[in-house]
Amino acid sequence: MPRPHAASTSYKLACAAAHYTRKGSIKMTAMSSALTARSRTMPSPALALIAGLVVSLLSGGSHVAADSHPDYADALGKAILFFQGQRSGQLPPDQAVTWRSNSGLSDGSAANVDLTGGYYDGGDNVKFGFPMAFSTTMLSWSVLEHGGKMKARVHEARAAVRWGADYLLKAATQTPGRLYVGVGDPDADHHCWERPEDMDTPRNVYSVSASAPGSDVAGETAAALAAASMVFKAADRDYSRRLLAAARDVMELAVQSQGKYSDSIGGDIGAYYQSYSGYKDELLWGSAWLLWATKNSSYLGYLYSLGDNDSVDMFSWDNKLAGARVLLSRRALVNGDNAMEPFRQQAEEFFCRILPGSPSSTTQYTAGGLMHKSGDANLQYVASASFLLATYAKYMAVSKHTFSCQSLPVTAKALRGLAKKQVDYILGANPQGMSYMVNFGARWPQRIHHRASSLPSVASHPEHIGCQEGYQSYYYSGAANPNVHTGAVVGGPDENDAFPDDRGDYARSEPTTYTNAPLVGCLAYLAGVYKSG
Repeated sequence: MPRPHAASTSYKLACAAAHYTRKGSIKMTAMSSALTARSRTMPSPALALIAGLVVSLLSGGSHVAADSHPDYADALGKAILFFQGQRSGQLPPDQAVTWRSNSGLSDGSAANVDLTGGYYDGGDNVKFGFPMAFSTTMLSWSVLEHGGKMKARVHEARAAVRWGADYLLKAATQTPGRLYVGVGDPDADHHCWERPEDMDTPRNVYSVSASAPGSDVAGETAAALAAASMVFKAADRDYSRRLLAAARDVMELAVQSQGKYSDSIGGDIGAYYQSYSGYKDELLWGSAWLLWATKNSSYLGYLYSLGDNDSVDMFSWDNKLAGARVLLSRRALVNGDNAMEPFRQQAEEFFCRILPGSPSSTTQYTAGGLMHKSGDANLQYVASASFLLATYAKYMAVSKHTFSCQSLPVTAKALRGLAKKQVDYILGANPQGMSYMVNFGARWPQRIHHRASSLPSVASHPEHIGCQEGYQSYYYSGAANPNVHTGAVVGGPDENDAFPDDRGDYARSEPTTYTNAPLVGCLAYLAGVYKSG
């Protein structure tokens, strides 16, 4: 589910009614908005290697190396494995998360198209294309930038990318001139607590087109397809070409027919993941990815024409400005492209806004040292910022670059140090002594806000569990979730470093794909820099 700081809708359990009620839209000012074929079977050598890792991934343990930092490589494997628990559609033979089964097998039939597959965004059963595309983009960027440090797990990371990319490719190519952006009825879904395998709520289909524009979701989808095309450029050239061709077409739709998708598609799906930052950031983001994927200079000209100079101190599924600027800075620092200097300067302004001790910082930190951006699902912002810190630190190290936040000199080591501190906090170095990644460390959340995890699996309970039955029998239970969702990173503690481990506290207890996706790349980077053992 979306988070109130970055979305127009939030949810609160009505104690008397046992379902969610929608809260009103949060109106944000310009300033606050600125803050803001599916997974293929592995080749046999890869399968043999991955099979040997699964037992390790599905077990807990303290996972602290001798030199006192967490075992980043183990956390990386678990962060990737999380995506298997979020899969929709027909599950493959090599599915390691066995408490999940097939679901959503008729998705798309309401519009006579095939929209099976893809990911559920969090603990619900709706497929929201906007955050799914962002998660796919960030998984792809993680592989492109830090895949060399993933070792054997790069195969698993590519499989996670492909599961999302396969769905987005379907969504972009089923009907010429139309992009499908969602499946399900969010309001009906959030009145139920049922397994995805049991869901019997409407599976409405939503789309954007020239007559119903959605530049935000189209720009993000173009970014995801372009980024994924590079992930598979060497391994599967035909698939890569198809992804890139679709990315070009979707980006053209985003540019030629401009508007916010929440204003166009009807129903309620746009209200759950409405882009408060508008769509210019997605146009910049999508163009930046297509520039990298195609080397076509026409995208470079378009980047400058957008002229977006907003200052930001947050990077998320909603606001892509900081991510786009860091991505473009790659060309400035690694490739020596002076044309990208304005974007480098804007990227460094972002870091000056989040670095502790920076004269221009606008970012709060908890007493325990955690970056605090929102009272709801704060760790999504921590994870995405940490990815940018680690990635820019890599660029700086390669180019021997430094910069200053007014009187504060900034080095690659400083950025890497902040990313490490944030990730270490997530993994257990915090006042609670709590790892916020499920099944990592000695102590982790037991009652996450996640339907499939909190209800018994189909294998253990074949009988259908009804919409309201799920609340009475399982949601309200104080027992730990029966299915351990290994690698799931929850919303995290509040501004006082407190965490109740309460299934009903969705703001702190729900995991999301867009929290894990950027964390994958950051963990890979840290695993490469700080060796375990």
